[in-house]
Amino acid sequence: MLAKVLSTALLGLDAHLIEVEVDIGGGLPQFSVVGLPDAIVRESRDRVRAALKNTGYTFPVRKVTVNLAPAGLKKEGAGLDLAIALGILAAEEIVPAQALADHVVAGELSLDGHIKRVSGALSMGMACRKRYRLILPAGSAEEAAIADGSEAYAVRTLPEAVEFLCGTLPIAPAVPAPISASARTERTEEDDFSDVKGQEHAKRALEVAAAGGHNVLLVGPPGSGKTMLARRLPGILPPLEREEALETTRVHSVAGLLREGPALLRARPFRAPHHSISDAGLVGGGVIPRPGEVSLAHNGVLFLDEILEFRRAVLEGLRQPLEDGTVALTRVSGSTQYPARVMLVAAMNPCPCGFHGDRRQECLCSPSQIHRYRGRLSGPLLDRLDIHVDVPPVSMRELDGVGRQESSSDIRGRVIRARRRQATRYKKDGIYCNAQLKPRHLKKYCVVGPAGRELLEQAMSRLGLSARAHGRILRVARTIADLGGASDIRPEHVAEAIQYRGLDRPAEV
Repeated sequence: MLAKVLSTALLGLDAHLIEVEVDIGGGLPQFSVVGLPDAIVRESRDRVRAALKNTGYTFPVRKVTVNLAPAGLKKEGAGLDLAIALGILAAEEIVPAQALADHVVAGELSLDGHIKRVSGALSMGMACRKRYRLILPAGSAEEAAIADGSEAYAVRTLPEAVEFLCGTLPIAPAVPAPISASARTERTEEDDFSDVKGQEHAKRALEVAAAGGHNVLLVGPPGSGKTMLARRLPGILPPLEREEALETTRVHSVAGLLREGPALLRARPFRAPHHSISDAGLVGGGVIPRPGEVSLAHNGVLFLDEILEFRRAVLEGLRQPLEDGTVALTRVSGSTQYPARVMLVAAMNPCPCGFHGDRRQECLCSPSQIHRYRGRLSGPLLDRLDIHVDVPPVSMRELDGVGRQESSSDIRGRVIRARRRQATRYKKDGIYCNAQLKPRHLKKYCVVGPAGRELLEQAMSRLGLSARAHGRILRVARTIADLGGASDIRPEHVAEAIQYRGLDRPAEV
């Protein structure tokens, strides 16, 4: 007997339809899986056999061959378990084959027949919408239902799936869980800018960065508040738009990082990997490419604390994602792309001992040591950091101050208003913020008057700025103008943007 069941396999962010063919014939008892399965898929033989036996079904004592077509596409993960089990039951005429024809099935089986969640359900929903109905585990079905036009049914056990396909158990299509106000922000009180004493210049720089989606480098001695400031940055970012939320949720779904509850992410991700991370962990990779931290931070913040402690080869891997907003991973089996449009926030000490420029403690580093230390951050990567901020030590007077500090909600209000201006301006260009402006857009949207051009020319000449740095200054000046509600870029906006290129100035040692 031969039966066919449709399932899916993930390749990058996309789900591809897989035809699971099950043939039960004569010969000695054997269970083989062919069609380029990985080790986890091959192990499904034991899971499927135990699940069928423990839920009251009889596993055929004959030769069982399972083919996963197309055979040239690598299949991985345990999501094919349910399709294989239903294919065996369809070949045994327990499940009507016609009922399987318009369904796509995915789920991992436990030995007692319960069905576990699978990764990439949202991608499955997008691949199957308006074409096939989905049968998925509870939790995964709600996630797949986020895709407009997707019809997904949640089953908890193998017998439930059989009864649903036989028509004896009616199941309503899954509905995405509602998103509460707290789920939209997921911010806690301890991560509020009102806790930060002093550092007004750094706060202003982070406000500009949040308003335009710019990359930031925080430079200061240990204990000056760099990490504290960076961890509060997500609290002033606007909520994700629906298209942004779908993109971000797909990446986290494929990586298997979605939590129980509302499937659609609405808070911007904040990722802070340790400096010992590998290049595959940061940018993505593996035998079967997986998203790295830069993709998991898509539409959010990637924070690299003590950036100079990261291996240089790892950091250089960020150059292309920061410029293009995508990560291209090429392997022998093919090429995969993941989105990587992030705000990079990096923190570093000014010198090896950390106290260069600190008036309270003497720096013990020689000029050559400082030069070598800062040289770990290459010029091309430094060019891609729009804003360089000095974070000096906070004085006791500032720490003991009793004046009211602005809260994250106050700053976020200004950021959201600036982002709305940008959304209106760029609605025909498919751009969300100023940091995404391409060179062709600068001439149209970042026009500077004669006085501003003169300031920019002087800065280019004195600081030896690159053409890329010139574009970064124009983008930051456009953001500063948006925060001030100005339609044109004025000289004071250009001047403030230029001062945010601190590391382009010759070091004073």
